[in-house]
Formats: sequence, structure tokens, C-alpha cells
Amino acid sequence: MTKKKKWYFARYFLSAAIILVLAYIILKGQGVNPPVGSGSADKVIENLKLLPGFKASIYAKNIENARSLTMGASGTLFVGTRKAGNVYAIVDSDKDYVGDKVYTIAKNLFMPCGVAFKDGSLYVAEVNRVLRYDNIEQSLQNPPKPVVINDSFPKKEWHGWKFIAFGPDNKLYVPVGAPCNVCESKDPRFASIMRINPDGTNPEIFASGVRNTVGFDWHPQTDELWFTENGRDWMGDNLPPDELNHAPKSGMHFGFPYFHGDQIPDPEFSKGKKAENFVPCIQALGPHVAALGMRFCQSRQFPASYTNCIFIAEHGSWNRSKKIGYRITMLPIVNNKPTAYKVFLSGFKTEEKVWGRPADLMFLDDGSMLISDDFADAIYRISFEQSKQN
Repeated sequence: MTKKKKWYFARYFLSAAIILVLAYIILKGQGVNPPVGSGSADKVIENLKLLPGFKASIYAKNIENARSLTMGASGTLFVGTRKAGNVYAIVDSDKDYVGDKVYTIAKNLFMPCGVAFKDGSLYVAEVNRVLRYDNIEQSLQNPPKPVVINDSFPKKEWHGWKFIAFGPDNKLYVPVGAPCNVCESKDPRFASIMRINPDGTNPEIFASGVRNTVGFDWHPQTDELWFTENGRDWMGDNLPPDELNHAPKSGMHFGFPYFHGDQIPDPEFSKGKKAENFVPCIQALGPHVAALGMRFCQSRQFPASYTNCIFIAEHGSWNRSKKIGYRITMLPIVNNKPTAYKVFLSGFKTEEKVWGRPADLMFLDDGSMLISDDFADAIYRISFEQSKQN
């Protein structure tokens, strides 16, 4: 081999090595989900493992990147997305619990994950602003131009997508995720849950030290906030856990980036900090399960033992040697404490093959549960039939 050819091959392999290293850095730093399979709603239904008496069906298909869910006053299901940039409205006109018509309310938005409904208006959260679509259920075929109620949120994409919901205090809760895997930020809005008035005014921080929450709800009896939180990456397969947190009042700090889960010190940022100065999670969840949407159960269809249980959509790990999550878990809550953490529904993957990834869940008026799946582009319905329990 000539010197020229040797130099050519050396350059080739050096370039290839640089590309691989850069790809690794990007995936590690940005938290980008590598491809994990071909999503299939039919395969999900086929493989779901249900408890006795429960039944699964497809509520809607081809809902690209379906994420957060909210229901309009007239029964319109609104769906936010992250990657697709769209917001959808699904109508079940004949009330058979299958969507008949899908409308695209908005396109090309900046990760419009969060959706909430109040007083006839649909609220949509992009990364840096909150929009309001007035009189939306009467305007599905020709949606109005949105009113920008607040455009002051940070523009960082990393953990910038939002879940939003109105609390018992009539405030719209809007989280701001950390702009990193783990870091300290001078801007106190990062790694927080904020809230604003319905007209977008008076933004304030409700909770701090929250790396990234994409799901929360209020206890139906106490009106206190509970939320999921995704743990940091790159501490190994089994550290740290994801979290379920309880915030009965404003002003609490939940530890990020200093402590994770049930007060696991961060290798870098915990130095000089005391764990007792921060609020530990109330329940450690599976490590890297990517706990997203959560709701308290107030279903009149599910068995009475499920009342006030928390259900969590575990989107599934992407940075672990063996995948975990990809399921719906449930936690009974007694005296403001979880008494168990167990699987309610699984089967979104078989072995290491992924068919779907649950992102959010909610309950319909009849008491059945809807689950969004941003990987199989679908929404499922879980119902319970008393006669089939045994």
C-alpha cells in the first residue's frame, strides 16, 4: 500500500471516528431518543396485559405524535404534540367511544405539548408562550387566530415542552424544565413549576428544584398538587429513580440539581449542600422510566378500590441497557402517602421491541380511561366491565 493510500484510509477512519464521537455527544447531551422500533397501535392492543375485567380498544389512530390530553365542555378531545408541532381535536359524534373526525387546530407550532380547556377556550403551551383559542368547539373547521396570553417564558428547547392544567385556584400551571441534563441556572424559572392568571398575567414560581415535569394533578379531596418528575441521565442504569412529588403549598424546593429521588446526592452539584434543606420525593419510581402524564382516578366505572389512586404513564427508558417503563402504573394514596407502586397495564413493548410509548392519560365522563401514545400515533380506551371481572 502506498503512502498516499495509507493517508487516505487514515483520514477516512479518523473522520468516521469523529462522526461517531459527535453522535454520541449529541445523543448524551441533548437527550434525543434513539429509534427503538416501529410503532403500531394494533400491536399495542394485541400485546396489552390487562387486569381481570378490563378491556382495551383504539379510540383514535393516525394522531401523529399524540401527547397531552384535555377535554372540552362539549366532549371534544384536544391533543397536544411535541415533535409534530400540531394540535388536534377529536370528535366522537355518535358517542361510541371511537373518534369519528379529527381536526387539526394548529400546525407548525413550537413543541405545542400542553393543552388545557377553560370557559370555552383552548389553551396551548408552546416552549416560550401560551396561546388561547376562543370559542373553539364551535370553530373546529375554521379555528380562530390564537390570542397570545403570555410569551415571556424561556425559549430553550431542552425540556422546554410543557404539560399545562388549571388548578383549583383558577391559575394555569406552566412548568419550565431544566435547560440541560443537570446544571444550575441563574434564571430561577428554569427547573420550576410556574403559574399564571387565565389572561396570562402575574407569572410566579410555585415550586422549584423540579428538573422536568410533564404531568401533574390535584388531589380531589385536598386540592393539593402532585406531579411526576424525570430524573437526570448518565448516573447508570439504576440511578436515579424518577419521582412522584407532593406539593401541598407554594415555595417548596424539590432538590434538583443537588439531590435526586429520595435524596441521592448529585456527584457534582451536591457539594456543600444539605439534603434536609430540600423536599425528597414522596415515591421513588423506576429509574429512567420517563414518568409523564398522571391523573387521580375519580372513575365511576372502575372498581371502588381505584378511587383516588394515581395513575402514571411511564413513557419508557431510552438510555438504559435494558428498557423499562412502557406501561401504566398505579399508586393508591392513603393519608397523603402512596401505599403501593404497581403495574396497572403493560405490553407497550415485548422484550426489547417497542410498539408504543404512553405519554398521557385522562378519564372520560363514563369513567373509562384514555391513553395517548406518541410513538404509535394513537389513543387507546381502557374500560371496565363488572360482569367480566371474574
